[in-house]
Amino acid sequence: MPDASRPQELPARLLTDPAMINACRVRDFTRVFLLLKTRAGIFPSMIARRCELTPSRVGEVIAGRRQLLHMDVIERVADGLRIPGHMLGLARRSWETPQALVVVEREAPQTPELEQQSPASLPGPDVDSILAMTTRTSLSAATLEAFRSSIEDYWRRDDQHGGEALRPAVVGQLRYVVGLLKESRPPSIQNGLYGIAAELARLTGWTYFDARQYNQARAYFTEALQLAKQIDDRQFMANVLACMSLQATYQDKPADSLALVTAAQDQVRSALGTTPRVLSMLSMREAFAHAALGNQIPTHRAIADAHHQFEQIQASDPDPSWVTYFDEPKLIVDTGIAHGRLGEAATAELLIADALRREDRTNQRGRAFHAFWLARTQLDQGKLDQACHTATQALEPASAVVSERVSGHLKEFYDQLAPHRQEPVALAFEARLREVLPPVSGSLHP
Repeated sequence: MPDASRPQELPARLLTDPAMINACRVRDFTRVFLLLKTRAGIFPSMIARRCELTPSRVGEVIAGRRQLLHMDVIERVADGLRIPGHMLGLARRSWETPQALVVVEREAPQTPELEQQSPASLPGPDVDSILAMTTRTSLSAATLEAFRSSIEDYWRRDDQHGGEALRPAVVGQLRYVVGLLKESRPPSIQNGLYGIAAELARLTGWTYFDARQYNQARAYFTEALQLAKQIDDRQFMANVLACMSLQATYQDKPADSLALVTAAQDQVRSALGTTPRVLSMLSMREAFAHAALGNQIPTHRAIADAHHQFEQIQASDPDPSWVTYFDEPKLIVDTGIAHGRLGEAATAELLIADALRREDRTNQRGRAFHAFWLARTQLDQGKLDQACHTATQALEPASAVVSERVSGHLKEFYDQLAPHRQEPVALAFEARLREVLPPVSGSLHP
């Protein structure tokens, strides 16, 4: 029997139609969706359901008012509509391989491990656990402070290099702290451990989010929420919800993004001692959500509220450590990005350029991420030379950090260059791209 849950294959006559082939090649989803409707009887509501998009978003694409640029969304379209990966410049999709040809990895027969497979000087993990139980001592406030210092160091290194290499250490420390929570301790120490575990879980979720492994990210963000709830830390719960809201914008789920950030704001309204910096950060996340929905007036209102709250900040405010990153350059660049999402490219360009001039040079991922946003706003205004120059400058910090999120923005800019691919400045950018980031450039379709 056919699998009812499996999306129906597209007619061969449509997949071989030159109009469909050309539309897919340039990722013109307005034409793709119209061809699906007229030649395959797949109407917008069905497209939305298959691709996990809102019907209004599909309608905007068909009307030519919105583009689909995020790689995650393009992959959902390919999988949901059964468009072969090569037609959209993607890798071969898993469903393209006939089931009879799928290679199932067989469990390797157990053989005595060779001595050189692991250093003889290192004990096994089971021995580590035994030793940890026998040497465990009572914790003090100084121990908690040491944990917090290590978390701050993790975040600094995440900004500089990305979280891929950090994740094993962070997860290991998270498991260790969660293990400590199983023992009875004084309330001040126990509450401190819950807060540290929550922060480690959020950091782990963030590294998965930056790697665009969204299911894993959501699992750790949810764990962070549960840990923070144990000590009723509503500001931190709002922080985690704000992270989940940002992830939803990347997954092209703006309604979810708005719901999550609204829940975050509800949390801090009922919390004591919420600082203006926290409120400003949350208002900016609200602006992102409204901008993703195309809601101009609510976006501008949220931006204005973010700036108003930021003006109330005092040096003596008891800001949580996790929000200190939200400084004036961050406020300005996020304001620019929100305007850019609305299509207000001229305003966005001025703001992002100003923030980039003041951004900390050690924040490699942020500089690369924001520079690609600047290049996109310049290209939206027809400033091809400036856009390619800006994007070329962004390659240096991008090469210093392992971040699928940054790679995704680079790919989106590269795709936007498609109509200008033969221009000298575009060719020069592509040559530099292949020189500086060969693994990334190798995955870009020609």
